[in-house]
Amino acid sequence: MSNFLQQSGGYALIDGGLATELEQHGADLNDLLWSAKYLISSPHLIQTATIQEFESKGLSKEDSEALLQRSVKIACEARDTYYERCAEHLADGTKNGKILKHRPILVAASVGSYGAYLADGSEYEYVTLSFFKRSKTFSSQIRKHKQELE
Repeated sequence: MSNFLQQSGGYALIDGGLATELEQHGADLNDLLWSAKYLISSPHLIQTATIQEFESKGLSKEDSEALLQRSVKIACEARDTYYERCAEHLADGTKNGKILKHRPILVAASVGSYGAYLADGSEYEYVTLSFFKRSKTFSSQIRKHKQELE
């Protein structure tokens, strides 16, 4: 995984399918802050949302940052629980604590798409010409989210 990140310049963009996963667990996403709604009320269902959307709902920048940090903590705890379960059930038999078939699990920030800021559903238009006309380049996306990632 570290080779992958090095080869990609230290960044990886991943479409995590958060909305689909939340809907499969019964989440009602009919809200401008569909992901933040569940970060606040049901943290077991969510990863994160962006600071700007939190602020648009009246949360301070400090509260917004605390919620983003909480989402990372939740993800790290889930990863650690997974590793513990692997150690309990899939140990290599030597009682040295090594996990069989250990693989790194990275915790990623979820900062939203450019299309989501348009609030017109265009974040789901992956192939249409209209989306590409509105979309930003990779480097501009990094600049846009730089403050959020810091």
